[in-house]
Amino acid sequence: MNYIQHLNARFVDFYGDDRLHPGHFSLYMALFFYWNLHRFPEEFYANRAELMTMAKIGSKSTYHRLLKELQDFGYIEYLPAKSPHELSRVALSQNCTDNSTLMGRTRTIFGTYRPKSVPDTLYRKQYKPNKRSLGAKPRSQLEVLDSFKEKKYDLEEAFKFFNHYQAIGWKIGGKVTIQDWKAAADNWMLKARELARERKEKRALGSGDHLITTTEKDYGEPL
Repeated sequence: MNYIQHLNARFVDFYGDDRLHPGHFSLYMALFFYWNLHRFPEEFYANRAELMTMAKIGSKSTYHRLLKELQDFGYIEYLPAKSPHELSRVALSQNCTDNSTLMGRTRTIFGTYRPKSVPDTLYRKQYKPNKRSLGAKPRSQLEVLDSFKEKKYDLEEAFKFFNHYQAIGWKIGGKVTIQDWKAAADNWMLKARELARERKEKRALGSGDHLITTTEKDYGEPL
């Protein structure tokens, strides 16, 4: 049994059947799931509680009404249990059209449909990755923290980096949009380490700074 062909045929049938509503559709798909689970036998046991949960049906009366209607419409055959200790059985109709006829019906329904408000160029437009997929900016501050932690960067710099670029709209110099925030983060850390190294060198040379004195001076004494 070709289950893809079966589903396609059913979708086409559902499209043209004005008697159906979402309840019929959800129950049929739940039945199809269990039919697939049992490897498409001629009939299978129907567990009402499981089917109601799968189809999101909250009422037993609604469940039985939908089953009966699907049977009356020719989509299933419902075989109720004769005893409370037995499970009911269901058989799904396999009266599907052949593949060539099915494809023709599908194209007739869907192939020529096009909303008038959508220009033809939209249907010819090829897929292009957006800036988001290129990593233009992080999804959240947590993503930045995780990236800095993974690279063993200072987490305090992660907060500084995120807050700085979040405030200016993730643009370099406030003008050019960042194309890859992770590359910008690497540059940020290179600059941060360079500044830290310069501050360290200045501290090491601090004893030679004429502005730093090691003795106290009494500024109350006359010159």
